[in-house]
Amino acid sequence: MDPAGGCPHADNARLLARGSVARVVLPGGVEGMAVLGHDALKEFLAHPEVAKGAQHFTALREGRIAAGWPLMTFATVRGMTTADDDDHRRLRSLVSTAFTPRRVERLRPWIEELTDGLLDDLGRAADGNDGVADLRRNFALPLPMGVIGELLGVDAEYRDRLHHLSSQVVATDIGPQQAVAANRELVAVLASVAAARAERPGDDLTSALIAARDEEGDRLSQEELIGTLVLMIIAGHETTLNLITNAVRALCGHRDQLESVRKGEASWSDVVEETLRWDAPVSYFPFRYPVRDLTLDGTLIPKGTPVLAGYSAAGRDPGAHGPDADRFDVTRSARPGAARNLSLGHGAHYCLGAPLARLESTIALERLFTRFPDLDLAVPEADLTRHSSFVGNSVRALPVRPGASRG
Repeated sequence: MDPAGGCPHADNARLLARGSVARVVLPGGVEGMAVLGHDALKEFLAHPEVAKGAQHFTALREGRIAAGWPLMTFATVRGMTTADDDDHRRLRSLVSTAFTPRRVERLRPWIEELTDGLLDDLGRAADGNDGVADLRRNFALPLPMGVIGELLGVDAEYRDRLHHLSSQVVATDIGPQQAVAANRELVAVLASVAAARAERPGDDLTSALIAARDEEGDRLSQEELIGTLVLMIIAGHETTLNLITNAVRALCGHRDQLESVRKGEASWSDVVEETLRWDAPVSYFPFRYPVRDLTLDGTLIPKGTPVLAGYSAAGRDPGAHGPDADRFDVTRSARPGAARNLSLGHGAHYCLGAPLARLESTIALERLFTRFPDLDLAVPEADLTRHSSFVGNSVRALPVRPGASRG
């Protein structure tokens, strides 16, 4: 895997042509595997003999992973994404009620209000810079960070720093010292957030988690509390940030598809689903481990191997999405027998925040292109700088020309 990241789709197509499962070399020379094909990935994500707990990671358990390994947090953070069975159900139950479709839908008016304010900011940023603004920094980032920040009770003063540290955690090209420092500071900042909420409890998820820790110590340890906040901050904004960014890029590069939405031939929800499939916000997500030697689509995955879930590859798998899988088509989901994308997971670890990510992205895109109907990229797509990561899949900045505002 290239630690520098970049656009994954050409390499994905090359690997998929060889098969649904590939051997890969992770940073530091660590041997792993990646599941790329849609059907194989769907089976793997829900397989009863595949685990998430780091105790199943053979090389880590045997001390063969160097300190400061850039992917260490994905393996060892204490939370839902590294827990199995009863521990997973216990940790997930502590936060799941905040993300039910009904609870999320109640957030709609507030998210719409926040979105409109950020669109005002985007317009002002462009007016002050010859008509060009970074949509990612001025809109796609503060929307999900603002939402998850409010849900968690994270004061605004912490949010920029938390985004910076989160982006370092998901990077795969940083050195050991930088990786260790970023992880330590992220934990320290979130410990400060938790301490503030313990002193001044509010109607937020962090306060509820602290209450669970203090009232029923067997339900949540301090390490699990901080680990849960780490996961919620990173997953709660990085995925949606990339999703909104990638959707805007896709629509600007496919004006016919944008026109289909405007004509009512497809919905904004269809745009979100097609973006999730066509340019998944998370390309390769670490890690799962077979608890025994496992054969998947004819390929042996040895017990204890760290396995990447290849969401960006599965999204363009012709075997599941047809010979035109590499084409962006917002009407695709309406086709009879269309395969559902796996970009937000599958099985017991299906993304808890999926309803919220979908709602935020749908509102963001509809209101963005209604306010700025002539919005377009300010630079060619080929000139956009990609993430330095094979985990997150997007660009670092998205310069746009919003054009005249309507409304």
